[in-house]
Amino acid sequence: MKKYASLAIISILFVSLLAACSSSEEAAAEDEESAQQPIIVQGPMPIEAEKFAERLENVEEEKSGSFVFYKGTVNDYPVIVAKTGKGMENTAAATAIAIEKYDPAAIINQGTSGGHDPNLHVYDIVLGERTTNIGSLKTGSREDGEGIAPKEWIPMDLMASEGSAGEDPDAENIRYFEADEELLAAAQAVKDVHEKGKVVEGTIGSADVWNNEVDRIQWFHEKYGTSVEEMEGAAGAQIAKAYDVPFLGIRILSNNKVNGGEYDPNTAEANQAYVYEVVKEYITTQTGE
Repeated sequence: MKKYASLAIISILFVSLLAACSSSEEAAAEDEESAQQPIIVQGPMPIEAEKFAERLENVEEEKSGSFVFYKGTVNDYPVIVAKTGKGMENTAAATAIAIEKYDPAAIINQGTSGGHDPNLHVYDIVLGERTTNIGSLKTGSREDGEGIAPKEWIPMDLMASEGSAGEDPDAENIRYFEADEELLAAAQAVKDVHEKGKVVEGTIGSADVWNNEVDRIQWFHEKYGTSVEEMEGAAGAQIAKAYDVPFLGIRILSNNKVNGGEYDPNTAEANQAYVYEVVKEYITTQTGE
């Protein structure tokens, strides 16, 4: 009986040891995952965010104010989809909150856009080699009854000085936010997966304005070099720069007024499918796998 009792005790101790080892391995895996800085993918509207969120695994939803964050994984790496809402103010706030809460490795701002370049067509994708605020402008001086002259307005760089930008001649320049080189390289590496249009590098223009005047669009294209316009990217880029977080804008043309390209809402899902491949490629640069 003593012999069997000893064997039973040994068996119990062995099972307990295995359980402890298993728990330790699970805890180590959880610690490793929590130590990884997430990649944040931003989308302004539901159609620009939720299709990507559906691709995540182990999804949890968090809210902060009106902003929704879908926390999950891609290939066991943490990825957060942020539904920011439309506009520069929403995007700036959502970006700052996300950086403070989640300490991301990188931010990708993606969604639809209107074309400025006549050589680009619906379903073409622009990688934001540069992103700029096309709504930050200084008008000329005109008196009552002298009218307005939008084509004479001057770019205003709000980051050029801590003083009044209206009085600082150094602020009369275009501020471009440059894309992170590693993010841009990851996007270029997988561009062939997007078969519905071409993928090019270009300049993304952002402002809380929807431009439908072709002459106005052409003015931005000539003066700023814009490929497309939208309402979020430059705000996200500016906040990311303030925190020194790698940033890239990726925008698909949903329409192009200058060459008659009609609006297609399905472009939003096509862009998210491409950005998903970009994220997977970028993950390999972070993990070395």
